[in-house]
Amino acid sequence: MPDAAKLDKIRHAPGFIAALDQSGGSTPKALAEYGIPEDSYEDDDAMFDIVHEMRSRIITSPAFSGDKIIGAILFEGTMDRDIEGKPSAEYLWNAKQVVPFVKCDRGLLPADDGVQLMKPMPDLDALLTRAATTGVFGTKMRSVIHQANPGGIKAVVAQQFDVAQQIIGHDMVPIIEPEVDINAPDKAAAEDMLLAEIGAHLDALPHGADVMLKITIPDVDGLYSPLMSHPRMVRVVALSGGYSRDDANARLARNPGLIASFSRALVGGLSAHQSAEEFDAALGEAVDSIYQASVT
Repeated sequence: MPDAAKLDKIRHAPGFIAALDQSGGSTPKALAEYGIPEDSYEDDDAMFDIVHEMRSRIITSPAFSGDKIIGAILFEGTMDRDIEGKPSAEYLWNAKQVVPFVKCDRGLLPADDGVQLMKPMPDLDALLTRAATTGVFGTKMRSVIHQANPGGIKAVVAQQFDVAQQIIGHDMVPIIEPEVDINAPDKAAAEDMLLAEIGAHLDALPHGADVMLKITIPDVDGLYSPLMSHPRMVRVVALSGGYSRDDANARLARNPGLIASFSRALVGGLSAHQSAEEFDAALGEAVDSIYQASVT
């Protein structure tokens, strides 16, 4: 069974989940936005050293605490490193009372039927076994829906729930993330289809097989509210999806019970060149605004 104290926090505590899981493909852009251009590091090893410094600076900031941030999603490379001499997941929980998750997918396949499925994950069991030894509570895996294609959306949800069963077998809680592209021409229709598919798969889960859901903030306010009370649903969280922080917060606040799991909308405005005071103040402002939108 998943850790009871961590499960209770994720299920019931007010706050939001920080997404600090940029992987190899998205890291150069994240570092550039942080003020470190791509020509300032020579290879991937140096790049990941720098991004770990960035993430460590965020996590160790006094603005980053379990009072408002209930969980954090880590990139595998972050999970495998230390923060202040402790394994990252252990530090998050013991020092900050923030529940650790790890991104477990290996990226996306090319678009087909209006969606992008996840690439195969042949080493998933090994990753989950390693994650469990460091105190990781759950996982996150992302697919993308570009069009309201019934067959494509059915395939996305089926794949997500199939892999979720494997993760549950390791006593972890999976975050299922079927992102709907905010620029999809038929976004609202895609979200209606997604809601129906997720509901059907939740109904088929056995007792004790609990999941979380991470979705794009819907066009129709409150669309995913029915899923929040499902006995197999731990929590429903939302990605910022490319919306600005202000826009994402405003949309989120119109969906009671939906909490944030933001990435760019959380760390935007942070810079490697800020003083400690400037950095902590900027992060604190972001945390406060996202927290308020999540508890509204």
